[in-house]
Amino acid sequence: MKKFLVYSLGAFYIIAGTNHFFSPEFYLEMMPDYLPFHELLNVTSGLAEITLGSLVLYERMRKMACYGIILLLLAIYPANINMLLTALEGKDYGVPIWALYARLPFQFLFIYWAWLVRDFKWSEETT
Repeated sequence: MKKFLVYSLGAFYIIAGTNHFFSPEFYLEMMPDYLPFHELLNVTSGLAEITLGSLVLYERMRKMACYGIILLLLAIYPANINMLLTALEGKDYGVPIWALYARLPFQFLFIYWAWLVRDFKWSEETT
């Protein structure tokens, strides 16, 4: 089970980070107007997700990578709130309002997932 949680966490962030380069318009639209350099922030966050997702797979780097994921999730949380608020004002993201509401607590599940995985050691695997 530990290996599944680690590999799926790594894959999730590698795929999510890669998506920043294939669908940048989605991420650019959700960024709050008060943030400068949207394109640079999109590239930076995508590279961060790919890097952290890759580092999770290495036992010696896992704890640092998981803390990085947690910090990244906290840093992008205002963009998720902004996306919901602007959608409530009428902006169409092509995502239902209920999904934007549901996304907010899911961020904390993702934080818990990274927190849970941070200390996993292959040598302690029992399954």
